[in-house]
Amino acid sequence: MKKMLNLISKNKMKSIFVLFIFLGIISFILAWIAVSGGHDKQNKLILFFKNIIPTPIYQKVRDVVFVIPHLKERNKFYKTQVDKYEQGYDGTLFNTEIFSSDNYNEKFELKEFFLPFKRLDLSLGWHGEENSRRAHHFEIIDDKVLVISGEAETIYFDKKNINKEKLNQSVIKNNLRNILEKNNSILIGIRDLYFEDDKVYISMLSENERGITINAYQAKLNYENLIFEDFFVTNHYWCCYNVYSGGRLEKYKDNKILFSVGFQGMWPAAQSTENTLGKIIAIDKDTSEFEFVSIGHRNQQGLKFLEDKNIIVNTEHGPKGGDEININYLNKNSGRIPNYGWAVSSYGVNYTGPDTLLKSHSKYGFDEPFKWYTPAIGISQLEYLPKDESPDNKDYMYVSSLRAGSVYIYEMNSEFDKILKEDRIWFNSKRIRDIKYDKETNLFFILFEFTPSISVLKKL
Repeated sequence: MKKMLNLISKNKMKSIFVLFIFLGIISFILAWIAVSGGHDKQNKLILFFKNIIPTPIYQKVRDVVFVIPHLKERNKFYKTQVDKYEQGYDGTLFNTEIFSSDNYNEKFELKEFFLPFKRLDLSLGWHGEENSRRAHHFEIIDDKVLVISGEAETIYFDKKNINKEKLNQSVIKNNLRNILEKNNSILIGIRDLYFEDDKVYISMLSENERGITINAYQAKLNYENLIFEDFFVTNHYWCCYNVYSGGRLEKYKDNKILFSVGFQGMWPAAQSTENTLGKIIAIDKDTSEFEFVSIGHRNQQGLKFLEDKNIIVNTEHGPKGGDEININYLNKNSGRIPNYGWAVSSYGVNYTGPDTLLKSHSKYGFDEPFKWYTPAIGISQLEYLPKDESPDNKDYMYVSSLRAGSVYIYEMNSEFDKILKEDRIWFNSKRIRDIKYDKETNLFFILFEFTPSISVLKKL
């Protein structure tokens, strides 16, 4: 009997030992995923694991316990940056990868081509002003793709080159530096690029003795030299750099262009009709006169006018959490200007200090967001694929993200007020700044910014 008890005890100890080894391996794997830069920032298990490990500790774990795999990961990244630098304006194809969507296991092929621009540097911090010049934008114009860097360099390539090993990019001269010198200003960053009716439009943050401002400029399309001139001057200035700029430009009706202006850290501004801060406005292309389309915005990173449905969709960053998709149903809102609640209501919370933000919007007289995200996904540009262009005759909205490194796919009902199906494509260790669908090639063009690249996404 005693021997039997001893045997059971030994077996029990072995089982406990094996369990501890197993849990140790799982903890090791989870710890590495959590402290590495390549984890899915929307994965609830990893988020929980990171939340229970104080930041200084997991950084120390990464730099000491995981020093070898971390260095290998960083070396691979830096080698890619060297390759990007050495290839110049070739636009070399450097990665081809197959991705599966989360919910429906749809297969997509991604091809990445280098852009010759500077990369985002996270060591500077999210509020580092230098990173303001690391946000790049593009536009598809007939058989060409036009790209502008955050430092105001313009290039283009033939769209057909996406089927080759190199894009063969060409530089276009522009006069944006001359405009800055004329206004005694320095460049803070380019915020968008838009094309319509043979005109190229950009938004630009700059700073002079009066402070920082954001304005829009236009130039006649010319692939040798773009001569920009004022299109819309906001005449609003603020003292210090921040990341609440907005700046998206988008087509609209009645000979007008939509322009999103962030609240720029000026807290009362988004609720005031005495300025354009925290607003989406419609600018007349001939007179530059404007009207408010919606107010109460924080930092609108995506903007789209759905002409066939007469609605405006915008995406905007919340504070800590509370990223939003807002839909302005123009037919329903005829005669009123929607107010989306910033800086009174938000489903996010303040980064520091007590949370003073109200959660409900409608309870306090504001328009509720169509959808919000907590934790934040770093929401960016969106794209609309109407049913007459989609392969299954359904309406889709595609929402890209910076922090989450993903494209969210939403099948919408015909009224565009309900999501029927949701899916997501997660791209490991990537930040998406821009996304556009090209009907001719049936491809999505995507701009990544950790390694600046133009990519094409094809559904298999």
